Amino acid sequence: MKFQVLVIAIWVLVCFGSVSARFFPNITDIPPWIKNNATSKAPWDAFNKFAGCRPGEKREGLSQLKQYFNHFGYIPNSPSNFSEDFDDELEKALKTYQQNFNLNVSGQLDDQTLQQIVRPRCGNADVINGTSSMNSGRSSSFHTTGHLHTTAHFSFFPGTPRWPSNRQDLTYSFLPANGLTDEVKAVFTSAFQKWSTVTPLTFTQADSYSSADITIGFYTGDHGDGEPFDGVLGTLAHAFSPTSGRLHLDGDENWVVSGDVTKASVSTAVDLESVAVHEIGHLLGLGHSSVEDAIMYPSITSRTRKVELADDDIQGIQLLYGSNPNYNGSTTSNTQERESSGGVPRYLGPRWGLSLFLAVGFGSFFL
Repeated sequence: MKFQVLVIAIWVLVCFGSVSARFFPNITDIPPWIKNNATSKAPWDAFNKFAGCRPGEKREGLSQLKQYFNHFGYIPNSPSNFSEDFDDELEKALKTYQQNFNLNVSGQLDDQTLQQIVRPRCGNADVINGTSSMNSGRSSSFHTTGHLHTTAHFSFFPGTPRWPSNRQDLTYSFLPANGLTDEVKAVFTSAFQKWSTVTPLTFTQADSYSSADITIGFYTGDHGDGEPFDGVLGTLAHAFSPTSGRLHLDGDENWVVSGDVTKASVSTAVDLESVAVHEIGHLLGLGHSSVEDAIMYPSITSRTRKVELADDDIQGIQLLYGSNPNYNGSTTSNTQERESSGGVPRYLGPRWGLSLFLAVGFGSFFL
């Protein structure tokens, strides 16, 4: 009997450990082996060695940087093997990237550009089908802060997909294998509310994962959608345009669900709601924005919280869906800064969480 239980335990650990997560009482209680993981180098830190690299030079590892730019759309063609040369294609990609992120457009790998490149970010591309509209600087006449005319930098997916008018009351559900707590689910409820406040859209949690309009799951590595995650930091999450409804988050991240993330004891702590609000914007049809204060800005540093929609976000989403009749020009809710009322950040650990829980649980059978 004990042997059968052990076999079942091992099977469950293998099958579900890669997509599961677990809470800790606070971020200072992370076990030592997780703190070691949290302080390891992020996937793109190696790019810092290219500081000062100029067109015409050849450096080992530039092929990986080209793969980075290819992933985010700046180099549209994907040969079987990128060269290690700082060629015209890389210089062109750098200039477009620098323009999108409001950097000095030099086509060189200066310190400021590299600091931006290595930041954690959304996995969705900035340039799609060779076209970037992040920094288009379109004129807008939205009245959001008392100014009749502003410059907008929001963007849409190709073809401007949106949820149709007969599907404005959307449902969402969570991947059952993740076993998320109500506290984690409440983070997403708050994130959805940011968008429903300014649009006619509503969002309701559903029990059925298979029939929900929007499905949310934590995954690790290659999870079958062609967009593999890369471990701690790097790519944090990605979401698909309407009406796909798929939102995927990297289960290897050190997610903080409550408390002041800026006081987290590990440098790789990522605020879950900040990322969720951003990815929901993609689910609704928004692309990336070059406005750094906007939710739809592609990157966010660890130990940072940003959950309030900026004017640029509001203008973009209201072009797609119109305004909520009850919207009064402010996105601040009564539950604003839910985490800032004191206390230590609560932490959603990475994929070994369920494994640890099950190992302890099944271990009791042998006592």
